[in-house]
Amino acid sequence: MPAKGQDRLQASIFLAQLIGPLLLLAGVGILLNRRSLDLLADEIFRSRVFLFLFGLIDAALGLAIVLTHNVWSADWRLIITLLGWLLIVRGTARVLAPDRIKELGGRMLKNDNTVGAVLAAVTLLGLVLCYFGYTR
Repeated sequence: MPAKGQDRLQASIFLAQLIGPLLLLAGVGILLNRRSLDLLADEIFRSRVFLFLFGLIDAALGLAIVLTHNVWSADWRLIITLLGWLLIVRGTARVLAPDRIKELGGRMLKNDNTVGAVLAAVTLLGLVLCYFGYTR
């Protein structure tokens, strides 16, 4: 029977292999097609249905991550745990305060520096998780 620490490490590696490429794909895809982000965001922010559904999806994904991987260690695995909690918070905000999210999102999208920094961070997180997920 594998040790509990080994099981937890395997879960971390699996989640890094799952989340890393998705973040990398999203970050690079949007960086290469910035106009697509503007159109996508406009569509989402105009629709209460999209905000609500994406909020539920975010909360569900975040909860799934936190329930299976609530690891608070001072290493790369903390990134996964923090992403899970961030998804819960973002999903909850989208469901409970859609008007505020529309306002904040619209303001953020108007600032090219903010958008660039967020996309660079998403891409970098994707690279980091791919590294730890696929090279260990």
